[in-house]
Amino acid sequence: MNREYLVVYEKGANNWSAFSPDVLGCGSLGESLEETRANMREAMELYLIETAKAGEPIPDAVTTKVDFNEFDPEHATKQYFVEWLGVSLPQPHSFKEETQAA
Repeated sequence: MNREYLVVYEKGANNWSAFSPDVLGCGSLGESLEETRANMREAMELYLIETAKAGEPIPDAVTTKVDFNEFDPEHATKQYFVEWLGVSLPQPHSFKEETQAA
């Protein structure tokens, strides 16, 4: 099962960074946009697996727009890239089996 989350990529002086407003606390870095995208997908999938293992709900993908003034009021970052990033969602039944077997 897959879900698409809105992801914001920010161009820094020497790298790119990424975050998703719907997956708080999960972010990533990379030297290029492509590397950052791959790192972000991996980070989000690991975050969602650990969330499911902890028995917590998987965050919904509800954000449809970004207010750049909210997190960059001085407009210090000059280049952004925003996309819907598809990630694989964990299968909840597999964590129940692991817990029961332990």
